[in-house]
Amino acid sequence: MQTALVVIDVQNGFISEHTAHVVPIVAALVETCVAAKVDVVFTRFVNQPGSAFERLLGWRELQTTPATDIVQELADSAQYVVDKHQYSAFTTEFDALAGRRGWKRVLLCGIATEACVLKTAIDAFERGVTPLVVQDACASDGGRAAHDAGLLVLGRVVGASQLIDSSAVQAGLSTNEWS
Repeated sequence: MQTALVVIDVQNGFISEHTAHVVPIVAALVETCVAAKVDVVFTRFVNQPGSAFERLLGWRELQTTPATDIVQELADSAQYVVDKHQYSAFTTEFDALAGRRGWKRVLLCGIATEACVLKTAIDAFERGVTPLVVQDACASDGGRAAHDAGLLVLGRVVGASQLIDSSAVQAGLSTNEWS
């Protein structure tokens, strides 16, 4: 399978009034991808004590469970879980997994559009992997303005045609275009 669904940081500590609406959309995407035998990977951000997030941003959240846990609605759905201490999903472990599985395309969804989704999309782009950002399955804990800013930048740096809606995922999978 050349395509993977990457569910970025849909964790208890990132769920708020700004992000909760994407959980059922992500759950439906996961179900669609599992049925199509597409690899499903979840990332889990863990903010380590002394990190740049703590030192430079003064942000000390998501250091322990239950904040770092994947939300209950999705917890049993992951084929792979990659822990990360950075914005991007492209850790050493993720890179190795992508290489072993032969991914040429990643469907990206999750939290936060302007940070972790954006950085993962750019890193995929720079590795020659096509990033498709499922924009209605992404949100920002910083609110709608941060989400929209992320989409604006993504359209410029990875291409507006790489911003899709969840309905396009079903179409892409059903035509075997993404197999």
